[in-house]
Amino acid sequence: MSKKMKRPLTIEEKKRKDEEEVLERLEEKYLNDIDINNLKVYSSLEKNLVYLEALFSKASDFNTRKFKLGDEEVKATLVYVQGIVNKGFINDTILRELMIVSRNQDLKLSRSYSNLIDLIEDRLLTMGTIERRDEFTTIIDDMLCGHAVLLIDGYDEAISIPIPTREVRNVAEPETESVVRGPREGFVESIDINLSLVRGRIKTPDLKFESFRLGRVSKTDITVAYIEGIAPQDLIDEVLNRVKRIDIDIVNESGIIEQLIEDDPFSPFPQISNTERPDGVASSLNEGRVSIFVDGTPFVLVMPSVFVHFLQANEDYYQRFFFSSFVRMLRFVAFLVALLGPSVYIAITTFHQEMIPTKLLLSIVASRAGVPFPALVEALIMEIAFEFLREAGIRLPKTVGQAVSIVGALVVGEAAVQAGLVSQAMVIVVALTGIASFMIPAYSFALGVRLIRFGVMFLAASWGMFGITFAVLALLIHLCSLRTFGVPYLSPITPVDWEALKDSFIKVPEWFKNSRPSYLVKDDNQRIASNVKPSPAKGDDEDE
Repeated sequence: MSKKMKRPLTIEEKKRKDEEEVLERLEEKYLNDIDINNLKVYSSLEKNLVYLEALFSKASDFNTRKFKLGDEEVKATLVYVQGIVNKGFINDTILRELMIVSRNQDLKLSRSYSNLIDLIEDRLLTMGTIERRDEFTTIIDDMLCGHAVLLIDGYDEAISIPIPTREVRNVAEPETESVVRGPREGFVESIDINLSLVRGRIKTPDLKFESFRLGRVSKTDITVAYIEGIAPQDLIDEVLNRVKRIDIDIVNESGIIEQLIEDDPFSPFPQISNTERPDGVASSLNEGRVSIFVDGTPFVLVMPSVFVHFLQANEDYYQRFFFSSFVRMLRFVAFLVALLGPSVYIAITTFHQEMIPTKLLLSIVASRAGVPFPALVEALIMEIAFEFLREAGIRLPKTVGQAVSIVGALVVGEAAVQAGLVSQAMVIVVALTGIASFMIPAYSFALGVRLIRFGVMFLAASWGMFGITFAVLALLIHLCSLRTFGVPYLSPITPVDWEALKDSFIKVPEWFKNSRPSYLVKDDNQRIASNVKPSPAKGDDEDE
């Protein structure tokens, strides 16, 4: 007997079978954790759409636009995620070219074009960069980063088209690093704009940008920037290795990257600085440092950053060196006051009254006559109240926050003195300490000083000046042992770098800073020519 002939499948049955095949593959991926990188794009447009629609099920922002190409009416579909792409650009530029212009051009394959995708790239799409994709993982990543993907029936490749993405705020002066004299540009949340701001200041092909994505869920764009030939290669390799080792689900801000790549996460002192200023990043890159840009945040990381780097401001380089040096020395004094101010007051008033002049001692005793608490409790009350007011001023709206900070401090301080909870001298000490902490340019560094201050206060209340000495020695030992990407944290103080010391506690004139810091740059360390010291113009010789 002859075998029974199978009935050919109808179009609807074949389509249903294709859908079942793709859905089984997708279900198998979720159940057995199959690597999606092995899943190639199908030559069947229907299979590709079934897979993408199943993957983006219950995602209302997933859009598909089906149409036909040219006179031969080849089936094609444009897929994209609404909201992160410019829909007007898709309608006016991409779809118009593919649906209308393609009918007026000869899209038939010839010897010059053996592939319809080649023909479309060369004669229809006018975008600057177009990528071909043959795996679903790259297609999905592109779509979620603001690309539109063109799928064509009969081809196992797709065309990824970058599209202008979300609106961003305009470039404006950064609020956290305002200056009296200097550029008013600040970084924004778009990584492309931030890179262009730095590229505009460093116009050399040696400025390199290495980009990749981090975050299994967020797929955040990360860019590592450095100047080739100035930044040490071992530093560049170390930064890239640390960043690429990160395996995390979401990266929303550069602070997450900072916490995952710093040398000592348990140190109260930051080892990586952050800035909103393009001029600050450009200067750091020129000194041999490396920067990390993160899409979605205006804060750029700069590494390695040493102790003195956190007490310097960008404006120091735009003023004449007399004033800049004076202000820098004031900042170092402010650092000591912010760290040790209340502790020294507690130690002297509790253990070392003989160190106070008699008239001042009588005044302090009179002001503390009605205070029922020891100096430590008195200081804790005022410091904690000051921290309350500071945080409240930050979290409230700007117009209200400033009023709360100023008025609250005056009212609380005066009320505490009138109620006999604290002395007038303690209010003055805490106020000076708060003002001194505001003088520290780096907010992250000031946070560490605020935390350490409380520990030193307890040591001062327990052992007086001996406790303060112990705390200072412990901090010095910790700072000497601290490293930031292989660089000693106290550079250029120890080990001594005489060239770098010219731009540490003081700022020497620009014409006197001949070399870049030697603790960073080993090869190309020549910063400025040796004969640029300004001098009066020489007049003509007098007539004999």
